[in-house]
Amino acid sequence: KSDSDTYSCDIGDAQSRAKLTVQETPVLFKQELQNEEAKEGKQVRLTCELSKPGTPVKWMKGDTVLCASEKYEFKQHGTVAELIIRDVKSIDA
Repeated sequence: KSDSDTYSCDIGDAQSRAKLTVQETPVLFKQELQNEEAKEGKQVRLTCELSKPGTPVKWMKGDTVLCASEKYEFKQHGTVAELIIRDVKSIDA
């Protein structure tokens, strides 16, 4: 997308211009989240894989956006995004 711009070829007495528009490909899930079961007090890791590295990810529980804390940790390495939930309780289901 950052390559979108006007390009020109200059030969001294004449110039030719062209506009390049780069359309971004949509980000898709290569691997979706999988259901998990855990015992109370344990740690759970939810992982998904995206089609494009560095894509911003927003983690949610129901309609609530999660924030990094002692309870929730977010990791992202290339195309893999992870949510780690520590000390799970029944309310985390």
